[in-house]
Amino acid sequence: MLTTVFDAQRTFLDCEVATAIDTLDADVAFLGVPFGIPYALGQSATAGAPNYLRAESARFRNSLKGGWNFDFGGVLFDGLDVKLVDCGNVPGFPMDVRRTVDHATEIVGEILNCGAVPIVFGGDDAIPIPVVRAYRERGPLVVIQVDQHLDFLRDRHGVTEGYSSPMRRISEMPWVEAVFQVGQGGVGSAKASDVADARAAGHRIYTDWDVHERGIDALLAEIPDGADYFITVDYDGLDPSIAPAVSNPEPGGLTFAEARSLLCGLAVKGRVVGMDWAELVPNHDIHALTACTTGRLILNLLHAMAVSGQIGR
Repeated sequence: MLTTVFDAQRTFLDCEVATAIDTLDADVAFLGVPFGIPYALGQSATAGAPNYLRAESARFRNSLKGGWNFDFGGVLFDGLDVKLVDCGNVPGFPMDVRRTVDHATEIVGEILNCGAVPIVFGGDDAIPIPVVRAYRERGPLVVIQVDQHLDFLRDRHGVTEGYSSPMRRISEMPWVEAVFQVGQGGVGSAKASDVADARAAGHRIYTDWDVHERGIDALLAEIPDGADYFITVDYDGLDPSIAPAVSNPEPGGLTFAEARSLLCGLAVKGRVVGMDWAELVPNHDIHALTACTTGRLILNLLHAMAVSGQIGR
């Protein structure tokens, strides 16, 4: 039986715990993946993010009890029966990193087999690689990345699945038919050859200024309708005024209104079949603002998915 570890004080949004993945019964399953493939041994500053987000989500628990939400002008699921569960964290094996990430793929795959939509909390930005691998029998997939950086390095110090390479690895997955990279900004880690490679692979690249000046509707109009969307969010793709808890905050990035419109717009255009959040450094958060942003954006997405008929019974 596939199982995870629950070692937090509370679940995300105080929903039910479900660590026996094979028998999962849910519409949406929250999952922590604290560890990817590192560049060096030692625990990442982002490893505590899943449990941090769980603890700080307590402020939103009334949303599951019929509390009014002015973001979408109503109650969360509007009378629909939507079951949320928290699957805990994928355990890390310090002496066998490959086993750790392969286990993450297996767990996400089983969540999908059970008919639930996984929302994954990393961990650093190596996490999207094992998560999107779980969709190998579920393509074609359109991937939407929100990130300040291109993350298209072939390798770094010989590591091909670290946090500088997830979009190159994802571009190599045959079940991914299109990639939209949104929120690129500043002086990133990409070389000119990486940008050329990403464009040659068919990736559509949108800077934060493209979004600010043209608006989210213009971006959504270029994303295929009726597709299955996987959304991957690196917190530094959001403006630090709403997500300060990153390693290297820079001005720019998507605003709360832009991020909300993007997530809800995708839920209306097609099916959001999964999501991950990466690169939150709990010790860098200010007044739990990044955690608050996460909770509100997820509530908006869940509401849009319910209203569009994707989840709910």
